[in-house]
Amino acid sequence: MHVAVTGGRGSSGRWIVDRLADEHAVTCLDREHPGETGHPDVDYRALDLTDSGAVFDALTAAEPDAVVHWAAIPVAGRHPSVDLYRNNTLAAHAVLTAAGRVGARIVQASSDGAYGFFFAEETPVPDELPVTEDHALRPEDPYGLSKVVTEEIGRTVARRDGVPVSSVRPSWIQFPGDYPCRDDEYVSDLAAGAGNFWSYVDVRDVVGVVEAALTADFAGHEAFNCVAPDNALGRPLRELLREHYGRLPEDCTVEGDAAAYSTAKAADVLGWEPTRSWREAADESVPEPTV
Repeated sequence: MHVAVTGGRGSSGRWIVDRLADEHAVTCLDREHPGETGHPDVDYRALDLTDSGAVFDALTAAEPDAVVHWAAIPVAGRHPSVDLYRNNTLAAHAVLTAAGRVGARIVQASSDGAYGFFFAEETPVPDELPVTEDHALRPEDPYGLSKVVTEEIGRTVARRDGVPVSSVRPSWIQFPGDYPCRDDEYVSDLAAGAGNFWSYVDVRDVVGVVEAALTADFAGHEAFNCVAPDNALGRPLRELLREHYGRLPEDCTVEGDAAAYSTAKAADVLGWEPTRSWREAADESVPEPTV
């Protein structure tokens, strides 16, 4: 399979490119070209992903079988709101539209930010626990809103061009040996992680769900939660919610130190389940990919 990956030189995108290059032909589309220092088995193209003409030219020339759209400004607060929204939505529209035109299946990075919990002025208690992909999307911030829009772009492309589109919703990606969700200031302060209900995911599990989405048999657009199997504090989630928020949603079936987000849909449709916990991964020593 020939896979084009946007944002493949970013902090999590590089892990995706490195893994896919083991088994597939990979073209990496990013803002800067690595020159001679990139992955030897990856073809690189430097371009502005918000430039629809450049993106269309690159993808129609490459004719990939699949496109992993992983490029975005990944968090609110570091750029002017309008710049973040414009970048994320225009890039998604350019990339997904071109991918649909060449008949490539699509996997794109969405976020649990689409639900609207983390960046809300006052974090709401979810309607349900665990949170499924059917939960209402109520963002108040430009980042979460950009992800809702990019998912809608995915639905449009899937409907119009007949290609399967997966929108992956990770929650705070961690890296082996670098787990800020286990830093003392985070663990000792419930408020530090309350915005996403102490959820996280290892980057290697993110890679796993992307791989699974590239070959899964489904039609149309589907969103998939992508989180670790447990919460970052290792405490019963019901206890954490009661202590910090004072209540639980009426629809609450979580048990033990489970994550706040359900990954049952990804298990059912993609055959993927998270396998890594902070208990082992926080102190692992794994070389970072060079791409």
